[in-house]
Order: sequence, then structure tokens, then C-alpha cells
Amino acid sequence: MSRRGGGGRRPDSRRDQPTQAPAPSFQRGGGGAAGPRGRGRQGQRGGAGRGSHSGSGAAPSSPHTASTSTAPAPSSPSVSASASAPSSSSVSTLVEETEQKLTLAAPAAATLPPSSSQAMRFPVRPGFGTVGKKCVVRANHFMVQLAERDIHHYDVSITPEVTSKKINRQIISQLINLYRLTHLGERMPAYDGMKSIYTAGPLPFESKEFIIKLPDSDPRPSSSTRPRRERQFRVVIRLASKPDLYTLQQFLLRRHFEAPYEVIQVLDVVLRAAPSEKHTVVGRSFFSTDLGPVGQLGDGVEYWRGYFQSLRPTQMGLSLNIDVSARSFYEPILVTEFVQYYCRDLSRPLSDQVRLKVKKALKGIKVVLTHMEYNKSYKITGISSEPMSRLMFTDDNATRLSVVQYFRQRYNIGLQFTSLPALVAGSEARPIYLPMELSRIAAGQRYTKRLNERQVTALLRATCQRPRDREANIRMMARTNAYNEDTLVNKEFGIQVADGLTSVDARILPAPMLKYHETGREASVNPGFGQWNMINKKMFNGGRVEVWTCVNFSTRLNRDVPFQFCQGLVDMCNSKGMVFNPRPVIPISSSNPNQIEKALVDVHNRTAQQGKQLQMLIIILPDVSGSYGRIKRVCETELGIVSQCCQPRQASRLNMQYFENVALKINVKVGGRNTVLVDAVQKRIPLVTDRPTIIFGADVTHPQPGEDSSPSIAAVVASMDWPEVTKYRGLVSAQAHHEEIIQDLYKSTQDPQRGLVHGGMIRELLIAFRRSTNFKPHRIIFYRDGVSEGQFSQVLLHEMNAIRQACASLEEGYAPPVTFVVVQKRHHTRLFPADHNRRDLTDRSGNILPGTVVDTHICHPTEFDFYLNSHAGIQGTSRPTHYHVLYDENRFTADGLQVLTNNLCYTYARCTRSVSIVPPAYYAHLAAFRARYYIEDETSAGGSTGGSRSTAERSLAIRPLPVIKDNVKDRGALFGQYCYFGSSFRLEINGRN
Repeated sequence: MSRRGGGGRRPDSRRDQPTQAPAPSFQRGGGGAAGPRGRGRQGQRGGAGRGSHSGSGAAPSSPHTASTSTAPAPSSPSVSASASAPSSSSVSTLVEETEQKLTLAAPAAATLPPSSSQAMRFPVRPGFGTVGKKCVVRANHFMVQLAERDIHHYDVSITPEVTSKKINRQIISQLINLYRLTHLGERMPAYDGMKSIYTAGPLPFESKEFIIKLPDSDPRPSSSTRPRRERQFRVVIRLASKPDLYTLQQFLLRRHFEAPYEVIQVLDVVLRAAPSEKHTVVGRSFFSTDLGPVGQLGDGVEYWRGYFQSLRPTQMGLSLNIDVSARSFYEPILVTEFVQYYCRDLSRPLSDQVRLKVKKALKGIKVVLTHMEYNKSYKITGISSEPMSRLMFTDDNATRLSVVQYFRQRYNIGLQFTSLPALVAGSEARPIYLPMELSRIAAGQRYTKRLNERQVTALLRATCQRPRDREANIRMMARTNAYNEDTLVNKEFGIQVADGLTSVDARILPAPMLKYHETGREASVNPGFGQWNMINKKMFNGGRVEVWTCVNFSTRLNRDVPFQFCQGLVDMCNSKGMVFNPRPVIPISSSNPNQIEKALVDVHNRTAQQGKQLQMLIIILPDVSGSYGRIKRVCETELGIVSQCCQPRQASRLNMQYFENVALKINVKVGGRNTVLVDAVQKRIPLVTDRPTIIFGADVTHPQPGEDSSPSIAAVVASMDWPEVTKYRGLVSAQAHHEEIIQDLYKSTQDPQRGLVHGGMIRELLIAFRRSTNFKPHRIIFYRDGVSEGQFSQVLLHEMNAIRQACASLEEGYAPPVTFVVVQKRHHTRLFPADHNRRDLTDRSGNILPGTVVDTHICHPTEFDFYLNSHAGIQGTSRPTHYHVLYDENRFTADGLQVLTNNLCYTYARCTRSVSIVPPAYYAHLAAFRARYYIEDETSAGGSTGGSRSTAERSLAIRPLPVIKDNVKDRGALFGQYCYFGSSFRLEINGRN
């Protein structure tokens, strides 16, 4: 019988620790009260400097809030299982309090640099980490030196207004060519393509108007009878501001707190000016057929190589972050060739289904006509509903004729594919019909739609580079750009870019010891190189499965394979410490992959007829991908079945390693735990195991490009065991399209009978933690995934306020200290071994070792952030995760947070490897993707690991997520960790729905 490790439910002898209660309710006072942690009602603090926790468990304040009163909540009625919630006025005042604490006020400590009253102050770095083996790595950051320049910013107004940056650049380029030596005082401006130009000194005027003429875009050649027309533009340049380099220098020297982003923007525009003229610009990246070989992705899509470039302030000064990348583009082929990817036989009319797919694929694409003497281009607005042979229109002579007749009479062209519809350009009032066979897709157009599975695989295969190769390509790209030879960059603005990558001090954190069951031959393991195995080990808590069966949807498997697979899987589960009944409740069966829902309903009904509820349904997926999402939706929202999906290709191999991996997933789906941290069991994790601590993970996933009506989905998960922090429960919520701030962390509604009713994901998970552990959380650690730097302040202010309100709604004065950490994977910093030949500094893939952490040189000049490479590379170049602390009332040391984050990465439930992102954030990411299956109409191309997929267009109204069946939620088993979802927040403090 497995035992619960670490005495997670033993009462603590400390006075400020909450005692076990017979019912898991939040009560007045207790561990959540102010006072014991130095957060008294008078707002007194235990000192402004950073330090470790004292033996009494006091939680000193974060330096960035030292000057602000932090009384957790105004006096309000207490809340318990039978009590009413706080009043709306008491909760609403938290908005002002949170804003006060998060808004920059003058710091108490004189050592902190000054800043404006408008900025948001994030915690200063508490020092640098010291734990781990020291080493040196190289980062793809190129240091930038600046000369003294008197920068001026001018507003640019172009009339008539032009939306194309390319045309804008042509206009300003013409202006510079004409007037640089005269009206511009020999200055060479840097132009951002929109509304701003920057100069390295004043222009001879504060405001001036220019008239610029450009040749007309009409591609027809001029002649003596038809001279080339010109377009005329009025350009007004006015002085806007004078960005000061001195403020940037003071910021980099840590004498000023607020980053002067306007100055950094100027320098970034200067460095991007030349590449923007030569290459296709996509965000902060540049792509061109000149930057590397073009590759085919299939279905009329190709990829171009390019590079990312961004100027960043760091501890060493300014650095230019350069990384190689690739982007998908439309292949410049005839439209008929493109359509053949959707319909092989072009001699027959398109079916309605294919026609709609083709219309969606072609809409918005520019095409060039091939039968003209000049390159005339059009933007496709749609395709005709009738084939060209029957598509009639009236020409300029008021003659009614078909598109086929028109091209034969006008151009003497006999169209071949007359059964195809015509491309439609122009307006609804004056449509222009273009034959597909005479239209070529214009080169250089980004493919913005979602790549299919084959295209993604092809792109990854083509662009996956070993660290040595990627580093060499980055060096080559930097040399090709030749920044120091650019007149605008070097001579005009005095910017110099270093030739080589930056060497950075790093440390390799040790892997944590992992605890397994005592009855195994190995009760613990010290992972090496970020991975280990289950040989001679048993799960820390083995789950129990009494009622199960299997259904096979693959038609290619031998009829005996499902039986052999299930027998091997059951044997593996039992050998690893689970109690798994060897006999299925109903016989293992095979079903038609075209009747998935019918087969699942049949299995459910046959089990119910025996008076039993399935604990686990093992499903062998169909041979053709695309049914995973539908299976999960039916099982979890309609039938209440916990399922484990397996790929037929893997099932047929009867591989022991695969059995082991599936067993790990099944165990956590039935409430077991595979492994825990030894330090957690022995309560040796600072700021986690000394007091009941809940760890949250949160993420928001947005629809794929082009899905303008699909909602964004927010997910929040939280640890449900303490001190082990390995089980997680989660909630999801649909919200407005592309809304990044999580809207349902806390919410309140007015009920006619009950009055003000509080809810929200944070509140519900806090209650679940109390019920699971018999402790209320004394500390909150919140890992927030997916937030860009430009959203830091907004997300922090809203979501921290929601956390505060959720806590205050549970109990008077309940305000546990919070540490809010943003988790970023979408960045372009890459770390390379200083010596690729040193085996003690690289893993098998040639990447830096798992546990490599960097908090110096390339990190923020003053704030608390670090890069952590917590996983072992498999192929390609590993991407470290960037962690940025936005709020820290728990006062973590650098080592404390870095070691905790790295150690948590070894507790991911689905494999025996450390993962690249802290598991709570990882689980939230998976949870949000799982929820998307519940609201989408089309099936997914994903497998059992989950993923995103396209949706049909639907109403802009936010569709509520379907309710998950209670038994699935209660078993906490949706995707390989302890997690459930809910579309509404029904679990109130008084237990009523």
C-alpha cells in the first residue's frame, strides 16, 4: 500500500500555522490573518532590505512596495462554509490598494534609482545566484557602442495617406535624395516607414512642407502618345521631441530606474533602416530569397530564410539580439497549380465543399496576370460561383458574353480549364473576373494561415540546426549585415556593433533527488543529463483501476494486437506500483473509425448495464489523424469517461518503453503520483515547504491567424498537494478574441436570493487546495505564461488585483504574500557552449547542459529575471526559458527562485525527463488547448499530446465551454496530470451550486 510522503497532512507546531480542521473551510483569523507575517493592519513592515525568512515564518515585504501601506483588506465580515461573503464595497477597495502598491512611488531605500510617477515598478534584482557549477556560455547578443549624438524626433505627415510602408519609404527616400544637401542640412534621417523620422542633429527648420512626385504604379509602359503619369504627395515634417541619450546611459549605469524606450526605439529604427529597404519585413524579422535557399513545404507553400533583430538594454549595456529564422510564403505558381492541391482533376467543376476551401485559401492573395505585356496585379476578393464557361458579364460595349468568349475575342486566348470558377477582384459593384490559368501568385507574400501537420514537419526538418551550425549561421548573418559599414548606422548616428557573440557567465544547477516508492529496488534517483528511467522503481503513489476496457479504431492492426497491447500495458502498470485489474469490464473491441461517437456511447451503455462506471477507457486511435479532439470532447463532456488515447503505430510495436510512458499518464489520471522531490518530502524547499504554499500556473491561448471569431481560452492550474507540489487541478474559461488578460480570475455576481456571490478561478482553486490538504495557503507563487514585455504592467495590475480580491472574498484580512513570475518561451535568446568540443559542458545533442542558468550580462540591468535551460536537448538548438519576476512579496533570493523553478521542471507527470518550462505553466498551456477541442467544430490533426487546430467561422459571441462531467472532474484526469475543467464557477464557499 502506497503511503503519502512527507507527512503533508500533519499539523505544524508553529503558532502561525493553520491547524487541521474537521471541515476544509476558510475561518475568521487563522493562518490567513495579518500580523504574523509582518503585514499588520497599520501597514508596518519588517524592514526594507531583502533577506531570508526568520524562524517565526515572517514574510518581509518586497522592496518595491516598502514605502506603501499594505493592509491586506479593509475590515469585513468573515467567510466560512456557512457564512456570507464580504460586501462589494470592501472588495472593490482592493483595486485602489493594488494600484497603490504596484504604481511607482518614491522608494524608501535611497539606493533605488529615480523614476517617473507613471511607470510600474517591478522588483529589483535581489542579488546574483551562486548555486551550481560555474561555466561560460555564448549568447547571440552583439554588444552595441554609442557615440554622443543630439537626437531629434520629427513627425511625418503624408497626404494623400498611404497605408503601404513600402510606398512610404519610396516617398521619404525620394525626399532625402532631392533635399538632403539643401533643406535637410546634409542630415541623413532614419525613417520608420510610418509617422516618424529621426536625425542625429537638428534639421534647419522646425516645420516644413515638401511636394514629392513618384511615378504612377500603372505598369503599362509609357509612349510618346501616353506619357508616364506621376503621383504627387504632400509631406509635412514637424519637430516632435528630442530623445536624450543621457537618460539611456544613466539607465544602463543603474542610476535611473525607468527604461527610456523612446531612445531605444530611435536606435532600433536606425539599425533596421537598411534591412527594411532590402528585405521583406515581418514584425522584427527580415526574410529574403537572398538570405538562404528557398525550401518547399508542399501545397503551394514555401519557406524563406531570414533573421530576427532586436535592440535590448542589458547589464552590459545595449545589445543587438540576432537569431536566424524561417517563415512560410506562398509559392509563386499559377493559381491552377495551387488549386490542384485541393482538387486533382481540373477538368471537372469544383464541388461546393472544395470551392469553399479554395475560396478561403485564395482570398486576399495578390496575383499577377501572365498574358499582359506588363505585370498587372490584382488582389483576390473571392471566386465565382459558376464555372467560366457559364459566367456571363457585360463588357464596355454593353455586350453580354462569357469570360471564355471575352478572352478569345480580346486576347486570342483559348482557355483550357473552363470548368473552373474565375477569380474575382475589384469591388462588388464592378467585379473583375480573372482566369486561374492566366494568374500567377505574386512572389513574396507571407502565408499567414496555419500550416498543416505535414508542412510543420517539413519546416522543422528543414530549419532544425545543431547548436554549432546555428551559431555559425548567426555569425554569418551578422557579418552579412555589416552594420559598421552602413553610413546611416556608423557615420551618421555613431553606432558600432561588436563582431562576435557575447560570452556570458553561467551556472549549472544540480538536478534534484527524486523520490519513488520504498518497495521498489530503487527508492530514489539522481537524474543525469535531465533524464532518468523507471527501471527498478515504483510510482510514489500507485493509482487503482478496477473498471476498464479498450476500444480499437485502427483498421490496420492485426486482430490480436489490441489484446496483446492491453495485456502488456496492464502488466507494466502493476509492475510499477499500480493496482490494475487484469480483466476488462467488457470485452476489448474494435469499431469503425467512421462511427466513433456511436462506439463510445455503446461502450458507455454496456458498462452502465453492469451497474459500473468506467474508470479508464483505453483507445487506439484511427489510422488517419484528426479524431483525437472529437474523442476527448465526447468522453469528457458528454459521457463522463476518463480516457487514454494511443497511436496505432506505437501500439503495434508492443514496446516496453512505450508501455512505461503510457503507464505514467494513466497513473496520474486516476489520482496517483509518479514521483516527488526528496526535498519536498523532507520539507527543505525554502519559501515552499515551511508553510502551506500553493503554486499556480496560468496561460491564455489565442486562435490561429484568420480565425477572427473564435474566442481566446484562459487556463489556470494550481497545486493540490503540500508539501510535495506535484498534483495539479485546473480550470478554463473562454474570453474575448485575443484578450490576453485573464478575465475570470475573480468575479462577483448579484443574486436575488443570496446577494453578492463571489467566484472565479483563483477563488475556486484556493478552496480546492484547502479541501485537499486541510490547510489554507499561506503563500502564493504564480507562474504566468505567454505575456509579452509590452503587456507586463497591464497584466500584473489586473491579475494581481484579481488575486487579492479572490483572497479577500474568502476571509477577512486574508492576503497571503504573492510572487508573480512571467514565463516567456517566445524570445530569441539562444545560449551556446563556449567550447562545442567539451563533453563536460554539452549534452548528447551538443546543447548546453540541463540546469544552465544565466542571470548576468544579458539580463535586465536592474530587474529580477533569468534565463534557465532546464531540459536536455533532443534535436536542434535548445531554447532557454526566460523568467521575469513582476511582483515578489515572498522576497525570494536569486538562488531560491532559480533552484525552485529548475527542480519543479523535474516533476512533470508525463515523462521521465526534465521539461523546458515550469510544469504549472506547462499544464495551463495544455489545459487551454484541451478546452479548445470542446468548442471547435472541425477535428484536430493532433495526437494524444494535444495541440491547436483551425475552427469554423462562427458568431462573435463568446461561446461558453461545455460542462465537464462530474466524475471526470472528481477523478481529476484529463491530460496526464491532476486536472479538471469547468465552464462556470459553481463551487461556492457554502457548497451550493
